Amino acid sequence: MEKKLPLPPFTMETALEKVRLAENAWNTKDPEKVCMAYTIDTEWRNRTEFINGREEVKAFLKRKWEKELDYRLKKELWGFRENRMAVRFEYEWHNAEGQWFRSYGNELWEFDENGLMRKRYASINDAEIAESDRKLF
Repeated sequence: MEKKLPLPPFTMETALEKVRLAENAWNTKDPEKVCMAYTIDTEWRNRTEFINGREEVKAFLKRKWEKELDYRLKKELWGFRENRMAVRFEYEWHNAEGQWFRSYGNELWEFDENGLMRKRYASINDAEIAESDRKLF
């Protein structure tokens, strides 16, 4: 059985580590690598899209990073207990036309006993910004 350390139940230290590992993985923009943090049957809500299973996650991430160019993400632990976490995030990206955006949101995460994310529910809003207003590099 595959394991993704750290494992639940989380402590403050391991919860912070889990968030940092997720941030680092997403900043690679590598769908193959990122999707391995999720269970085979993971369940997601991302904005208005419902995604089921690791293969759908991989396809979603591929589409995402083809559209969201020069993507850069920052995550912050908001709270945790046992095998669940609440995380706030912001990321910056630009589209093919060169318009920059800062996207803000919150995620609710649930992990299985092997440290793989079983559920991810994300609410996200996008704000247009000038390139000169970027703060994530």
